[in-house]
Amino acid sequence: MEFLDTSDLRNEKIVLYKVRTANENKERGWVPAYYFDIYLTDGTKIGYCDLRVGHNEETYIGGNIGYGIEKDYRGNGYAARAVELLKVLAKKHNMEYLIIACKPDNIASYKTLEKSGGKFLELKEIPEGHELRTITGEYEKIYRIDL
Repeated sequence: MEFLDTSDLRNEKIVLYKVRTANENKERGWVPAYYFDIYLTDGTKIGYCDLRVGHNEETYIGGNIGYGIEKDYRGNGYAARAVELLKVLAKKHNMEYLIIACKPDNIASYKTLEKSGGKFLELKEIPEGHELRTITGEYEKIYRIDL
């Protein structure tokens, strides 16, 4: 896969600055990925996000998008704005949909997903022995965003 220019990933509130990219790792089930820091337009770093390009069993459990906003900046819709920008990049890669997963008790995250057009698919048990199970717990809420 060819990684694309991401200098246009900005809106009136935030800018995504690419930190790095990662190539596919078939052994681990990882698809190619972009990693970004999220900044306010005044240059203040407020969080991070990533886009994993493609679909497989791992992206169904872990999602195509991940994000996190620093505590002092939560509640302002910045994560939803970042998701909107990542949707633009996903479309450039001809993705037709995104899967996003979150912990069942992460109300802010699933409200962000719903605000971004996510439709709840299922509460999925993470397989025994999967590395995500030790990080997020036994279950993930799985959402789909059609592009």
